[in-house]
Amino acid sequence: MSNLSDQIMDDIKDAMKAKDTVALTVLRALKSAIKYAAIEQGGADAVLNETDSLAVIRKQIKQRQDSIQSYKEGGRQDLADSEAAEIAVLEKYLPASLSDDEITALVDASISEIGATSKKEMGAVMKLLQEKAAGRADNKILSQKVMEKLS
Repeated sequence: MSNLSDQIMDDIKDAMKAKDTVALTVLRALKSAIKYAAIEQGGADAVLNETDSLAVIRKQIKQRQDSIQSYKEGGRQDLADSEAAEIAVLEKYLPASLSDDEITALVDASISEIGATSKKEMGAVMKLLQEKAAGRADNKILSQKVMEKLS
């Protein structure tokens, strides 16, 4: 079992003891989503590595962000607040995000490494950039920065 899975199990136990129903519900759903992704990837006995587990966590956060937007459009602020609380629980498992300056430096380095001069080469730049960022920055932000530099 990975350290992240162990941490999630420990936090589930802590949430049970503290009677923190929000954290408990979110962590159980996260554990289930990680196990489901592992089964999809390699069968019943498979275990996800850290990178794949973090991708599952990001997906869970993205789903909740989409729900928040829908709830706000529907006038259900109470449900949007509930989803925001769940996001706060999930974000504890993500590595620290890159600052704006760090993202800009990574974009510049990736563009120069590829030798990109036009938007045609954006795909190659984004592939390298995503590897370098290792999930510490939102792909939408990375894409916008690359577009600014290559335009």
